[in-house]
Amino acid sequence: MMHAKTGDVSPAHHAPGGGFRNPWPGSQPPGTRQVIKWMLTRRRRPSYDSSVVDDPSIAASPSPALSDTGFGDRLEITAVGHSTFLISTPVGVFLTDPIWSSRASPFNFAGPKRHHAPGVGIESITKLDAVLLSHDHYDHLDRQTVKKLATLFPEARWFVPLGLSSILKRWGVRAPVEMDWWDTESDGDFAVSCTPAMHFSGRRPWGRNSSLWCGWVIEAAGYRIFFAGDTGLHPEFDEIAHRLGPFDVVILPIGAYEPRWFMKPIHMNPEDAVSAFMRLSIGDTGEQCIFLASHWGTFKLTDEPLAEPPSRLRKIWGTTGLRYDRLWILAPGESRTLNQLRRI
Repeated sequence: MMHAKTGDVSPAHHAPGGGFRNPWPGSQPPGTRQVIKWMLTRRRRPSYDSSVVDDPSIAASPSPALSDTGFGDRLEITAVGHSTFLISTPVGVFLTDPIWSSRASPFNFAGPKRHHAPGVGIESITKLDAVLLSHDHYDHLDRQTVKKLATLFPEARWFVPLGLSSILKRWGVRAPVEMDWWDTESDGDFAVSCTPAMHFSGRRPWGRNSSLWCGWVIEAAGYRIFFAGDTGLHPEFDEIAHRLGPFDVVILPIGAYEPRWFMKPIHMNPEDAVSAFMRLSIGDTGEQCIFLASHWGTFKLTDEPLAEPPSRLRKIWGTTGLRYDRLWILAPGESRTLNQLRRI
């Protein structure tokens, strides 16, 4: 596998003395005092805005049966739930932030519970070439799922941000590839690039930010897919588009955003996500880049209702003048496809 840098790396996201940090003003995640304040005030949230309604032109359609053959020149993306997507291309099958467990938690009896079954059975996946992990939080890095995938697909490549290889090796992953922001790894048929994100890491109260967080760009068979991972709205989306675009699909998080005073540095709301999309799609002269919504509807992590993020996103989308066929909000198990000929 060939390793390269896509550009100069600023050391600003590497914290002095070790670990990592968000390098932009106002980007530091909440601390212990803010967590306590949120716990004491979270029941006081105003009721859901009933003026936010679904756009009737968007309807989920049943997904076809999964297949690992016959893709031709197609790109197919299937929603499993939360930030887990199965991405099938003519040259490889990719999986993002896989979690099949019933809870996003270190415990099987407590913690955020899954509100729908995974849209794809893990045993129904017949081919897997690469797994992309954005960071180490329990709703993105799940021990049981990692162990299962490592057993089912021992040859699959795992791409992870700095500091995560040791935990994956303990769980059975053979040779995880650690990457820093703006690193690129090429394996002939496909390439993956690690991109900046605004978030934090840590699975326990101690050791916070000892591993990095990131987004990913997949380049395969002429397609470019950007997976933002888990992030707040940061200044680097323009640079991501400049260095690694134009994109066919951008997968952006839209949920876990209330209360805003607490969540803004770490999670985008639908308004932020649309702003990020506009910046990411600047190089898309054919106006065909797709917005695919992630990080909603599976685990109730914050104060907004589970159904609010997609409804709010559709309402905002209607004010942009963008075509609704460029907005994908997939039900669990739903698939959408693109054909490479669309760019001709």
